[in-house]
Amino acid sequence: MKAFVLERYGSPLREVEMPVPVPAPHEVLVRMVASGVNHADERVRSGEFKAIFPFRLPKVMGGELSGEVVETGSAVRDIAVGDHVYGYVDLAATGTFSEFVAVDAATMAPVPRSVSLVEAAGLPVVALTAWQALVEMGKVKKGQTVLIHGGTGGVGSVAIQLARHLGCTVATTVSTANIEAARELGADIVIDYRRDDLARSLANTPVDLVLDTQGGATLQASLGVLRPGGTVIGITGPPDPAFARRVGVNPVVRLAVRALSARTRRRARALGVTYRFLFITPDSAALRQVAGLVDDGVLRPVIDRALPFGQTPRALAEALAGGTRGKVLVTTDPKAVTNHG
Repeated sequence: MKAFVLERYGSPLREVEMPVPVPAPHEVLVRMVASGVNHADERVRSGEFKAIFPFRLPKVMGGELSGEVVETGSAVRDIAVGDHVYGYVDLAATGTFSEFVAVDAATMAPVPRSVSLVEAAGLPVVALTAWQALVEMGKVKKGQTVLIHGGTGGVGSVAIQLARHLGCTVATTVSTANIEAARELGADIVIDYRRDDLARSLANTPVDLVLDTQGGATLQASLGVLRPGGTVIGITGPPDPAFARRVGVNPVVRLAVRALSARTRRRARALGVTYRFLFITPDSAALRQVAGLVDDGVLRPVIDRALPFGQTPRALAEALAGGTRGKVLVTTDPKAVTNHG
């Protein structure tokens, strides 16, 4: 089978021929039909996470997929050969940039019935991010106000839809070209980050929760628009001590992680708000609920483009370049390719 591997940190992904893996008792072997590319893939490639998730290289990259089950391990009971599944395999596992991948059956869920297998690959990472930020970590309630940065990107496009479903007033930041697209997704307040001042735009709209997809200056500005007791949940960093404890890093790395977020956490405390870092985890149960929301017409995957699987490095570069509306995918199905350039 063909696969894209990382041979050393910082080097480009390389296409190689590999044997088809044999699933362990708790795993299923999935013929990959589509895989999403994500900023986390680049953070792994560059070595940013090597102190936290040290890989034995070379390693097949990629964290999410949709496909067809072609073999099941001896201990698997709730997934059968021929099932169409989708899921996120965890950053520490990776392996979805390959024609076949053996994955923990507990990370997979049946795809939504109302979308194609290729479209389903655009959901696991962004839907789990939105779900874990808004429902599990943020515990948002009807009537609250949520600010979502990058509202027409992969995460933002699904988070807007989910926040609306949860009964929230939704504010979002986008570029000028994406204002109407953000409104179509359901945003109540659309802020042009190139022209509008965030604090002035939300002066009369105290925010209960911010989902920050940008980091840096955007994260710092977000702390200032929260009502007292509000929370910023960041997905690009800096990581916080709770994350370090959860993943079980050694004491030296734990101290380094604490230092990375110290300034942000101090400023948050001074403002009477909270900063938390979200690093998503696989969750089959949540993906089953997401599939139900998709089939009920509450959520829809937003796909910017699907490139041929052989162009996986290019797909990653295009996703990192920004300006996309929704997810960038790679697919093994030639009929599903939407960008042939």
